[in-house]
Amino acid sequence: MRGLTAGAVAGAILLLTAAPPATASVRTQQPDYDNSGLIMVLDSSGSMRDDDGSGGTRIDAARTAVGNVVDSLPDGYPTGLRVYGADKTRGCTDTRLVQPVRPLDRDGVKAAVAAVRPKGDTPIGYALRQAAEDLPATAPGALGHRSILLISDGEDNCGAPEPCEVAAELGKKGIDLRIDTIGFQVKGRARAQLECVAEAGHGSYYDAPDADALGRQLERAGRLSAHGYRFKGAPVDGGPTAEDAAELSRPGQFLDSIGPGETKWYAATLDASSAADFGVTAVPQPGVAVKYGDGIDLRLTATDTYTSQCDAQSDDQRQEEGAHVLTNAVSRVPSSDGGHACDRAGRYLLSVARVTSPGADRARWPVELRFGLEDPLKQGLVPAQSETEYGDVQLPTGEPQDIEGGTGFNDATALTPGVWRDRLLPGQTTYYRIPVGWGQQLRYRAEFANEPTLREGGGVSSYVDTDLFAEGRNAIGDGPYTSSKSYYGEPVAADLGTVPVSWTNRWETDGAVVPVRHRGDYYIAVRLGPNAARFARNAAIGVVLRVAVGGRAKAGPQHNAPALQARDGNENGKKTTAGGGSGDDGAGIPLIAGATGGGLLLVAVIVFAVVRRTRQRGTR
Repeated sequence: MRGLTAGAVAGAILLLTAAPPATASVRTQQPDYDNSGLIMVLDSSGSMRDDDGSGGTRIDAARTAVGNVVDSLPDGYPTGLRVYGADKTRGCTDTRLVQPVRPLDRDGVKAAVAAVRPKGDTPIGYALRQAAEDLPATAPGALGHRSILLISDGEDNCGAPEPCEVAAELGKKGIDLRIDTIGFQVKGRARAQLECVAEAGHGSYYDAPDADALGRQLERAGRLSAHGYRFKGAPVDGGPTAEDAAELSRPGQFLDSIGPGETKWYAATLDASSAADFGVTAVPQPGVAVKYGDGIDLRLTATDTYTSQCDAQSDDQRQEEGAHVLTNAVSRVPSSDGGHACDRAGRYLLSVARVTSPGADRARWPVELRFGLEDPLKQGLVPAQSETEYGDVQLPTGEPQDIEGGTGFNDATALTPGVWRDRLLPGQTTYYRIPVGWGQQLRYRAEFANEPTLREGGGVSSYVDTDLFAEGRNAIGDGPYTSSKSYYGEPVAADLGTVPVSWTNRWETDGAVVPVRHRGDYYIAVRLGPNAARFARNAAIGVVLRVAVGGRAKAGPQHNAPALQARDGNENGKKTTAGGGSGDDGAGIPLIAGATGGGLLLVAVIVFAVVRRTRQRGTR
């Protein structure tokens, strides 16, 4: 146990309380699907009349699969259907839009596919080009998710335009367009062509050797398209050099994009006393080719004579199964003594560099920036000591309640302590948020189920992992926990947690402690690797989240703060926003006014230093 004085121990005691009844927020407002949509392109050539090996025809299996996928898509998601080879026995322009891309009409799509009668050629290249015109145009400066999903039982037999060339051409037209392909009972050149189309179109290839696999893979691809990260922010164009840095004139969220090997620059003017977080979320197409170490490097520097570095962080792909969302943040936190170069008021530069290896997907990545300010402590307030121990927070038991995770930070599903159950697709990341108050700590575990596996998937492995972020999108390190595990379809768990929230944690050195410096929403991301699609029999895989928040929330960041009185059933307090207002918990009036901040800052620093020396004596 840490060696502290009796008074310090008394000031640090956390009163553990039972978790309140488990409840999650219910989304009452339909998601905004502007700039998004899915167009399925179905092979209706003569070969689709062939037996599929189960006693039915391939087109029968396709009808069933299309019906199942539209049943699984969210209400209102813009969805359409195009066919080729259905109207003529011969013809390399034989393609028709049988259901326009519009808010999901399940009965309309099912009726359209039921009326298809296979008879003709396989003009894949021409049909892809037409399908791109079926999708809604993206508004200037907006980011969405537009997907072409091609289902074929053979290769193009028309030759021109060549499908891979068309896919590459379309892939250059917008960062929000992807082409996924499903090969239904294909081999050799046909499979190679469909793999090429998916790669050139910044998408994924799914293999379907039988009717059951077709339904499973079509559901995965369709639902993953509809679950694309929902962006929020104003357009900004980062500069190519520090001299051309784009000004972030106010806290908020901003949208940009970044190409392979590119560096983008941004600038913000900060005062001498407020902490600032610059969160960066890069969103590659899920599952596309990546190499270990591909990612983003973030740096925050002052514009003094020496361009002093204030912070440097990164996030990267730690596997090669396929790309996933990357997030981290860099911060300007005024030092405890007020004498560092990054304590001064002035202009600061944020650089975002993309690291890309040979062989990785070359599409531009959408980038969401979050610039947030945290007001300094109120005049005369002395902060509580830092908290670096994890303690023993018990995870809840009991029956799980069903939830659906969000696509990202902006629509993360709100949780309270409890046991929750979700289902993840291969290649999917889901997001949740939970408020954590002063003096409280978060602990959770993501338990993946025992899933039936395919015989042909023997020997294939994937992974499960989880990430945890503070409200400024600062990644919180593993600490004593294990955030990533290999997955073969057998039960496995990944877990993370925080130390107790303390304002003074910002002056510690442990990367898992420093971000836990303000009460507010903490974000949980849970991920399933793309390779699970090669061995899992079910379209989605179950995951149980056990979430606990230990300790009674305190009324503020100050030393010996009383316990917060419950308000509306929530003890965890208000959350900090990108706008910088911190509510009524001790922030708002400047305390740190520069290198000559006065006696009040000196008192806070002395308290912090005494606590640290006492700890060091107690651990020797």
